[in-house]
Amino acid sequence: MLITHLHKLLTQTKTSRSQLIFWFSLSLTFSCIYALLALQQAFSGDYVVQDDARQHVFWMQRFSDPELFPNDLIANYFQSVAPWGYTTLYQLINAAGIEPMLLHKLLPMVLGLITIGYCFACTLQILPIPAASFLSSLLLNQSLWMKDDLISATPRAFVYPLFVGFLYYLLRRSFIGTGIAISLLGLFYPQYVFICAGLLILQLIHFSKGRIQLLQDRKEYWFCAVGLAIAFLIMLPYALSASEYGPVITPAEARILPEFLPKGRTPFFHDDPLNFWLDGRGSGILPSRLPIPIWSAVLLPVLLRYPSRFPLLKELRAGVTVLPQILLASLAMFLAAHAVLFKLHLPSRYTQHSLRIVLAIAAGITLIILLEAVLQTLKNSILNNKKSKVSLLLGLISCVISVIILIYPSLVKTFPKSDYTVGQARALYQFFQQQPKDTLIASIAEEASNIPSFAGRSILVGREYAIPYHAGYYRQFRERTLELIEAQYSQNLAPAQQLIQKYKVDFWLLDNSAFTPEYITANRWRRQYPVAIDASNRLQQGAVPALSRIAERCSVFNQEGFIILRSECIVKAAEK
Repeated sequence: MLITHLHKLLTQTKTSRSQLIFWFSLSLTFSCIYALLALQQAFSGDYVVQDDARQHVFWMQRFSDPELFPNDLIANYFQSVAPWGYTTLYQLINAAGIEPMLLHKLLPMVLGLITIGYCFACTLQILPIPAASFLSSLLLNQSLWMKDDLISATPRAFVYPLFVGFLYYLLRRSFIGTGIAISLLGLFYPQYVFICAGLLILQLIHFSKGRIQLLQDRKEYWFCAVGLAIAFLIMLPYALSASEYGPVITPAEARILPEFLPKGRTPFFHDDPLNFWLDGRGSGILPSRLPIPIWSAVLLPVLLRYPSRFPLLKELRAGVTVLPQILLASLAMFLAAHAVLFKLHLPSRYTQHSLRIVLAIAAGITLIILLEAVLQTLKNSILNNKKSKVSLLLGLISCVISVIILIYPSLVKTFPKSDYTVGQARALYQFFQQQPKDTLIASIAEEASNIPSFAGRSILVGREYAIPYHAGYYRQFRERTLELIEAQYSQNLAPAQQLIQKYKVDFWLLDNSAFTPEYITANRWRRQYPVAIDASNRLQQGAVPALSRIAERCSVFNQEGFIILRSECIVKAAEK
């Protein structure tokens, strides 16, 4: 009797409204649970910021105080590359009283709930079984919170609710919904408008008797034409505008920069072709950190070959073809991005997000089809009084797999993966907060990357902001970094004085261990610069940097492992 009820609950296609609400509510519940775990980390201290938000959100403090970050190269650059919709959303909510540094912690829960709602609805359009929608939603939930895309609340976090929303309206053939989804994607994450356009074109193609044919339905052509027109219009401003920090770096230029090599700040090129094409950062096709059960999706094509053995396959709707179409459109853009490297940004962005979505939907469908087959086998065994060992074993395996899927996050070492940076130098931030708003700090310390977010003050350079894709920006950034390293480890004060006067630096931040060889060689960002290696070699030979000789005399702060030197003192010391 229990097996019969369970079979009916999980696999019945004609479900009541209450059953639909139950499975939908359960999906949203898990999304809330995972989000609350992340929020617990987000509000674990006074100085907490998501790693990527240090790039994409910090400059938005200007919304509350326009005097912050004046003439700041770093802030101006990241503001220039922020999509219009993303910037406008933060600005509007800031006007309502929620500041950007707070909003970026709250948004992931909202984006997660929207994503899961659309994922549930999408799966229901393909297989009208709420339990399958729940499984797809659960696996997508786990996948999203195992990676720091959604939790970053940066532009790429918006691709999930907007693209899954687009898929839902595409399956429903909603002119208005599809158009709005494409428009919003263009405003928040324009790269995925290309994939939407590819999917629209693929709607006009179908396979019949092993041949590719075009549809004859005029309504489908109108649907595709309207969607493509919206995609064209939304992408036109991007095509016509030019970045003030351009041009985009060329592959030839990137190959000779240590920043793009395996030990660099943004490794892209790899000697191992398998690593480069499959899971390379920025270059690989596969997403990282996926829940193991989601890979059951690869069994769906196999199951489709045996419709007589799996009765639920006959309930699949025509919308299931959208899954391979997504893969095809994503792969096309992945190859296109490699062909015109960096002009379409990173190739991996075109597959890693969409693969998470496709795998989750396909896995939910696969698992419910397999589960139905097992329950039917057990049901028949009970009705025929034939409790075979095989049936019992299948039932046991199904129970174990179901439990594993539900508790999988507890088996993962880091879940959710938030990548929140927790500031430990409270006194340091408070010191800089008390300085004038146009203060500029020079430092190659790792902690410098936290100062714009936690103290609201400008820095000359910082590891977190060493993003080399736009030559106009990175040329200036790299020049500053080289000059700063040379000045910090020079045996006379002239280079430091010149740097202070050139950039109008107010303070110089040092780690206590800044003048040891290991300080340079143990840090991937610092050691990628040849001038830093030269400085390390000089330190090993006993050279004494001029800044270290006046550190005590010019110090205005010496706490928490950091020393702050006043630039005015450095200049006066150099004049003696």
